[in-house]
Amino acid sequence: MDDERAALRHMLAIIAYRGGKVLRGAPEGFGATSVGHGTRNAVEILAHIGDLFDWGLALASDGEHRWTDTGSDDWEAQVERFFAGLAAVDTHLASGDPIARAPARLAQGPFADALNHIGQLAMLRRVAGSPVKGENYFKAEITTGRVGPDQAEPVYEFG
Repeated sequence: MDDERAALRHMLAIIAYRGGKVLRGAPEGFGATSVGHGTRNAVEILAHIGDLFDWGLALASDGEHRWTDTGSDDWEAQVERFFAGLAAVDTHLASGDPIARAPARLAQGPFADALNHIGQLAMLRRVAGSPVKGENYFKAEITTGRVGPDQAEPVYEFG
């Protein structure tokens, strides 16, 4: 596997680990949490992340810029969609099939944007009175290809 493909797959595993941490244990009704009028609530942010991975898969597989807002207000459905989207992109990258767009563009576009929005969800967890513990992610057991909800336990949390 080439270095760029391996780096993209590891970035997906990072997103799965960090995203999984923020999504696990979200309180009842968390999907409706927002910081105020005119901002996305948590389920809208999570749906947007799902849209990012649909777009990322299209870019990686056939190079097309296909964007569709397909989210719903069903928190559990969006959590499942989050992990399914990660798995679909990871499966394409692991297959060895050509990556239709420059790997760096995938990293700087949909993948980096997803990490940004995971940070927003972490902040909303605090707003909702259910903060996620900080962690030394350098020490985390993040494994390329592990993009589902079953992630390793934290190695070093604080806060």
